[in-house]
Amino acid sequence: MRNYIFILSAFTFLSCQQESGNLTTVFSLPKKLKEVSGITYLVSSNLIWTLEDSGNANEIYGLNFENGAIEKTLTIENTENIDWEDITKDKEGNLYIGDFGNNDNERKDLCIYKMDKKSLATESAMPTYKVSFAYPEQKDFPPKKTAMFYDVEGFFEFKNNFYLFTKNRSKGFDGTAFLYKIPNTPGFHQAVLMGEFKTCDNYNHCAITAATISPDETKVAVLTHDTVFLFENFEGDNFLKGIKSTLELNHFSQKEAVSFIDNDRLFIADEKTKSVGGNVYEVNIKKLKSKS
Repeated sequence: MRNYIFILSAFTFLSCQQESGNLTTVFSLPKKLKEVSGITYLVSSNLIWTLEDSGNANEIYGLNFENGAIEKTLTIENTENIDWEDITKDKEGNLYIGDFGNNDNERKDLCIYKMDKKSLATESAMPTYKVSFAYPEQKDFPPKKTAMFYDVEGFFEFKNNFYLFTKNRSKGFDGTAFLYKIPNTPGFHQAVLMGEFKTCDNYNHCAITAATISPDETKVAVLTHDTVFLFENFEGDNFLKGIKSTLELNHFSQKEAVSFIDNDRLFIADEKTKSVGGNVYEVNIKKLKSKS
């Protein structure tokens, strides 16, 4: 997550709902949240839940849907924010924290925490349970620099399983990303490799930073710093066999988080780097596809 990326252009956002590329700025993130690494929208509370990555508090935050103000802060008891990289939900409205950031590909304590929906109204709570996992394909910790495939910054829950999209950190980056599956049950699991696909061969533009599934479970969106890869018309959880669209955002920043608002719109959040970013944006998929 802590990449020092080269910013190609500087953008100044003058007000909310300002157009920039194919994005519409909805609000600026609170100054307290400097390193947002994941977002998920809960219809039941009308809040956008978010978190920060390594070195930050073991807390999640519920943001006002319209102006981004922090309305809820929930401390996750007896947990450490080793590298929280994404947050997602299930159909019942429970939240899941992905502590699987693995920049150096040497961690052996990768896990996901479940937070019961009832705990979201409190100020502090224990996870309901912990899901620990490992990648059976990884034999060395760390692997060779040409095989740094085991970092993850994006996942979602679908039919009682988690689906994780890896962030390739290999020397000689070629855009290869793996999709892994882990059961949503407590205990330790070996992640199951579902397949792989390629983004592009430019790390700054094509390393995966987040993923989400639509409410009707017919679309999967995978985010990079300036692109959304959209998968549709798949059967079951065979997402990578669906129709893949490459949707250019025409806006480069350190985008780290994505969530469907409804079946046709996304919220995307980026970290602030110098004068660029630190916002939540809205993207209309239908409009974006018509331009591609």
